[in-house]
Amino acid sequence: METTRGTAEPVPGELVSVAHALSLPAESYGNDPDIEMAWAMKAMQHAEVYYKLISSVDPQFLKLTKVDDQIYSEFRKNFEKLRIDVLDPEELKSESAKEKWRPFCLKFDGVVEDFNYGTLLRLDCSQGYTEENTIFAPRIQFLAIEIARNREGYNKAVYTSVHDKEEEKEGNHGRGKGADSAQAEEKGANREREKAKTNKGEEKEKEANKEIHKSSEIAM
Repeated sequence: METTRGTAEPVPGELVSVAHALSLPAESYGNDPDIEMAWAMKAMQHAEVYYKLISSVDPQFLKLTKVDDQIYSEFRKNFEKLRIDVLDPEELKSESAKEKWRPFCLKFDGVVEDFNYGTLLRLDCSQGYTEENTIFAPRIQFLAIEIARNREGYNKAVYTSVHDKEEEKEGNHGRGKGADSAQAEEKGANREREKAKTNKGEEKEKEANKEIHKSSEIAM
């Protein structure tokens, strides 16, 4: 089965079904491995974009949605003491935690687009998206925690780490260029010294030849 849109090229039915699946909330895909894989790929793309963002811009100045203030205010009102630099999965996934998170998340139904779509969330905010450091979370949960991490300065560890490495790399590159320049100068100086020695030797040889020639004339 194929779907067409005006005069556009046919779109395979398989792609349509995947696109439709990805338009559904995270809880709708159940245990279907194909849909889970498609969701994982989409979530990974989102994670890569977000990590590049907090690596290149000071996170304290980032705005993730039009309602960041509301999300942050509600989050800290409901989870005042939740530690966010290093998350405990039990604070997000246990039954008691889900009961507390559910009303918070539902407040943003219709306020935040795709509020309950699956995203990847880092446990330790100073680290990247590794398998050990990542869990699945609804988008509004991701936004609440990451907005708080940005505003409270925790995500700056990523930004600082990346920029320190870049500066170190540039420094090493500069030192390498400096060493190359010094070597080139030393080679040039050696060539000049050799040239001076050669010229001096030639002059002495000419002087000696003159003396020999003069001595020969006197003898004759």
